[in-house]
Amino acid sequence: MKPLDGRKVMQTVGLTLVVLFCVAGAVLFAVSPGRIRPVTDASGRAVPGSIAEKIRVPVNGTQQGMVIRSADPANPVLLVVHGGPGMPEYFLDATRPTRLEDEFTVVWWDQRGAGLSRGAGSSAESMTVDQLVDDTIAVTDYLRERFGQDKVYLLGHSWGSYVGIRAAQRAPERYAAYIGMSQIVHQIESEKLAYDYALAHYREVGDRKMVRKLEASPVTTDAPLPSSWNAMRDGVMHRLGVGTTRDMDSVVTGVFLPSWQSREYTVAEKTDLWRGKIASKRVFWDEFMSVDMRSEVASLAVPTYFVHGRYDYTTAYPLARDYFDQLDAPVKGFYTFENSAHSPAFEEPEKMLQLLREDVVAGGTRLADAE
Repeated sequence: MKPLDGRKVMQTVGLTLVVLFCVAGAVLFAVSPGRIRPVTDASGRAVPGSIAEKIRVPVNGTQQGMVIRSADPANPVLLVVHGGPGMPEYFLDATRPTRLEDEFTVVWWDQRGAGLSRGAGSSAESMTVDQLVDDTIAVTDYLRERFGQDKVYLLGHSWGSYVGIRAAQRAPERYAAYIGMSQIVHQIESEKLAYDYALAHYREVGDRKMVRKLEASPVTTDAPLPSSWNAMRDGVMHRLGVGTTRDMDSVVTGVFLPSWQSREYTVAEKTDLWRGKIASKRVFWDEFMSVDMRSEVASLAVPTYFVHGRYDYTTAYPLARDYFDQLDAPVKGFYTFENSAHSPAFEEPEKMLQLLREDVVAGGTRLADAE
C-alpha cells in the first residue's frame, strides 16, 4: 500500500471545507429573503387590510428599525421594548407565536444600536439609558401620529422594562398603560437569587462537579459579578428551566439558531442582530446591574401591570413581586404565569392576550393575582 501524500490530503481537506462553507453560505442566503410574513387568519389566509412591514424611521436624528404587524391598523398600538441589552426578539414570534397582532397594532422596535437599528447612532457617547428613553418616547410619538391615537400601550420586557418604565415615568401623558414583563428590579440581587437557587439544586441532586464550579464563583450583592458566573449563568439557568423559557434548555438551540433560521431577516440583518447584542451588553451590563428600581421609579402616573413567570430567575420573580407591592400607581395588577420562566408572552400567549384584552385595555384588574 502506497503511503498517503500529506500535501494531497491537506489539499483535499481544504477543498472540502471550502465547498462546505460555500454550501452553508448558499443555504443561509436562501433562507434569508428578509420579507415579513403576512398576518393570517385561523385558516392561514392573509387578513384583508392587515399590515406586516419592516421599516426604518427617523428617531432623534437616526434611522431606527421596527416590525409592525396588525390584523387591523385601527386596533390599539402596543409598543414592545425588547430585552437584552440589545436583543431584539421579534424572530421568536415565528416559532412561538404571541398573536399580539390579532388585537393590537404591535410594534417590535429595535433599540438604538441593536438589530435593525444597529447603525443608528451607536457610538459610545450616544448609547446611554437616557438616550434610549428619549428614543422610546420619540418612537411613541411617531406611532401616535401615524395611527392617529392619543396614547399607546407600552410593554417592556426584561432589559426593556428597565428602559420602558422610565419612559412611562417621564411621559405618562403618552401612554394608556405600562406593562412590565419580567420586570427588572435590582439585577445584582436577582443574580444572587439565581446563584443560590442553582447551588441549592445541584447540592440536592448530588452534582458535585457543578457544586464545585459554583462554589468557586460566589455571587454577592456588594461586589461585581464574577466573570466565571457570567460565563456559566445562561447555561446553568436554562438547564434548570429558569432561563428564557421554561422548556428551553439551551440558548444556542432556543435563541441563536432560530435567529439564523428566520426568513424575515436578511443575512446582514442577522449579523447586525448579534453584533448589536454583543456591543450593547458591553455598554450597559455593568451599569444596570447595581441600580435599584424600587428607589429609582417609586411611582407611575399610568395604569401599571406586571407580568411574571413563576420560574423566572433571569429577573427573579420574588423581586418583581416586592417591587410591585411598593410601587404607587393609579391602577395596578400583578399576574403570575405558573408555567413560564422569563418570557410569558411567548410561553403562555393565550393567557397574555386575555389579560391584555380584558384587564389592560379595559383599565381593570379582574384577572390579577389576589392581593
